[in-house]
Amino acid sequence: MNSLCTDIGYLSLNKYGEQLCGDHVEVVLEEDNSTVVVLADGLGSGVKANILSTLTSKIISTMMANSLSVSECVSTMVATLPICKVRQIAYSTFTMIRIFNNLEAEIIQYDNPHVILLRNGKNYDYPKTSEMIDNKTIYKSKINLLEEDTFILMSDGAIHAGVGLTLNLGWQRDDIIRFMEMIYNEDFTAKTLSTMLIDQCNSLYAGKPGDDTTVCTVKLRKRKAMNLLIGPASDPNDDQKMMALFFAKEGKHIVCGGTTSTLAASYLHKTLEIGIPQYISPDIPPIAKIEGVDLVTEGVITINKVLEYAKDYLKDNRQYTYWSYKMDGASMIARLLFEEATDINFFVGKAVNPAHQNPNLPIGFNIKMSLVEELAAYLKAMNKKIKVSYF
Repeated sequence: MNSLCTDIGYLSLNKYGEQLCGDHVEVVLEEDNSTVVVLADGLGSGVKANILSTLTSKIISTMMANSLSVSECVSTMVATLPICKVRQIAYSTFTMIRIFNNLEAEIIQYDNPHVILLRNGKNYDYPKTSEMIDNKTIYKSKINLLEEDTFILMSDGAIHAGVGLTLNLGWQRDDIIRFMEMIYNEDFTAKTLSTMLIDQCNSLYAGKPGDDTTVCTVKLRKRKAMNLLIGPASDPNDDQKMMALFFAKEGKHIVCGGTTSTLAASYLHKTLEIGIPQYISPDIPPIAKIEGVDLVTEGVITINKVLEYAKDYLKDNRQYTYWSYKMDGASMIARLLFEEATDINFFVGKAVNPAHQNPNLPIGFNIKMSLVEELAAYLKAMNKKIKVSYF
């Protein structure tokens, strides 16, 4: 395996007044370290479009993951899905990108806005060939990948943004390229880039999208490890072993919890610097410092807030504007885990904290364990590589 990984993040806007989105994104992770991403745009909007786009994306992603040809995929869709009797046009358009071992990308496009590729933050005009399959023009590309290559897939709601409202002719693909080049930062994740573009589309629609709009970003990133320690070991004799394993791991180190921080400082023979508590956010306990540790925070209350941000991140990422820049413990952990890390190691001590036995506090041992497990599950859903070790 090489040192790169595939970062995928997508967001959608429903057409104004519709409860369901007519676009659908499907991601399939294959055993041969390949990834298939399909963005399908169903005809029309609402329930019908949602069903068509979901079927299209699932058919294509499943067949491509099983190494069937493009011709077979398109022919199967023609035979399986209906064609509009009134308009006699496509039941669904689609864009498919397949990443082979993080070294090569294959792109197949049918009637969606063409994929944008940013290389070193600038538009890269990649080669395309066209092929007629069942009277449909399919564009195909194969591209050798470089670190930080960023692919932006869109439904046509993106290039229609602002038509008749803020713009006469809508937001053209070239306009989107200029916008993405302007905001691009190599530290931004795929989800962050998708969020910024979808927010701009929503702004151009004046908050009332005239069409379903979806942005899916696929980015090649270098793997970055992150390590988080919370809670002392259930057997005090194992504390030294847990600390040794934790600090031996490559990458940044986050220590959560008062007792845990004291143990970490003692292990490193450093001072736990608390100073005058600074409550940057009123509901988040202040952070501390230990030389040799990247971040020291309180435990359960802080992790519970991170969990809240993680839930939102996997949905519409509305709270990004809160945690993306604040310097409280929860926001800093969120940036490290959601944006910077690709591989996350949890070291979880199972000792029962006496402070949590106070019946007036809504915190218990089982709650701490469930918070960690739930956070690990959400991070895994962000395509992070997760390992949880208990002591």
